[in-house]
Amino acid sequence: MIFDQSDFDIRCEWGEQGIKHLAPMSDSVIIVDVLSFTTAVSVAVDRGAFVYPYPTRDDSLIAFASSIGAEIAGHRKEGRYSLSPASLLNIFVGTRLVLPSPNGAALSLSARDTPTLAGCFRNASTVAKAAMKFGNRIAVIPAGERWQDDGSLRPSIEDLLGAGAIISCLSGKLSPEAQLASKAFVSLQNDLFNILLNCSSGKELQDIGYPEDIRLCSQINTDKCAPILINGAYQST
Repeated sequence: MIFDQSDFDIRCEWGEQGIKHLAPMSDSVIIVDVLSFTTAVSVAVDRGAFVYPYPTRDDSLIAFASSIGAEIAGHRKEGRYSLSPASLLNIFVGTRLVLPSPNGAALSLSARDTPTLAGCFRNASTVAKAAMKFGNRIAVIPAGERWQDDGSLRPSIEDLLGAGAIISCLSGKLSPEAQLASKAFVSLQNDLFNILLNCSSGKELQDIGYPEDIRLCSQINTDKCAPILINGAYQST
């Protein structure tokens, strides 16, 4: 009972362990993986696509995509669709896309029976409104990144601020963790693009040639969808 933040309506905790402790005691879960899984989901679903999260990129991925008649998002610079939100700006309505990701996708599938939404800056307000329809107890889960040397969680500023953007749109009693995320976003929202551009994850995207993704990921409330996971696919509510 200590770590589930059950004394509060709006809860916030990091990654896989956050879902483990918060999801069973919450009416809905919002996954936040700003750079770039949940932003990619938001862009694609806002354009009428169905996005299937998948936790690994191995032989089972091909079999899964084939079983549902879906296209697989490739690595960046491979194929027409990828984790790059920019690659999804012109996705066709009705496209069924499997989007592999060890962070956002894996977390999406960890919430199990708890209604799960994909949140980011682009859909913060809409996702908050959709989550409140399920009840007052809402768990916001910043995904964070992984250290390359040992795979351990690296809390990331972009996901903290993304969680805060959503929490600032929610009504209810905030846990201290949720308060911190919300206040961080409110204090820094006017300089959001520069912060994402200069944070570690943003620098990594620039280094591999994707500065446009940072601009797309930093835009607030530009998408009108609230991607919710139904029958294994994120789709518009």
